[in-house]
Amino acid sequence: MKHSVAGIVYSDSLFFIARRLPVGDMGGRWEFPGGKVEENETFEQALEREYFEEFCIKVSVGKPIAEVKFFHKEKPVALHAYEVLFPDDDYSWVLSEHTDVKWASLEEILMLPFVDSDLLLIPEIKKWLKEKL
Repeated sequence: MKHSVAGIVYSDSLFFIARRLPVGDMGGRWEFPGGKVEENETFEQALEREYFEEFCIKVSVGKPIAEVKFFHKEKPVALHAYEVLFPDDDYSWVLSEHTDVKWASLEEILMLPFVDSDLLLIPEIKKWLKEKL
């Protein structure tokens, strides 16, 4: 089974999301940033690497939030979502694999063209929010 990670950044009742480049079968859709876990890499290391590659920003990875399983092109995938924290000091990002970023509420996320696998995380994210708040 392949493993992917998604980073959930939550601040002031909003989530950090990014719009994918307009290529591939998920092109142009919004997502919780992340990506594939490489060989000999932990889920946390994968998220740190992905955020640095995609946004040129060093993040801290917190606790796991959820795991969902789905099929992509008839192959099983496990998607692991973790809380991600941006640095406290001033930061800016560089977009290398996305066309846009924004802060959005869960309600807004549900109205956007969002990556299907990330939408599977929403029920678990709602549970996590109840415990967090």
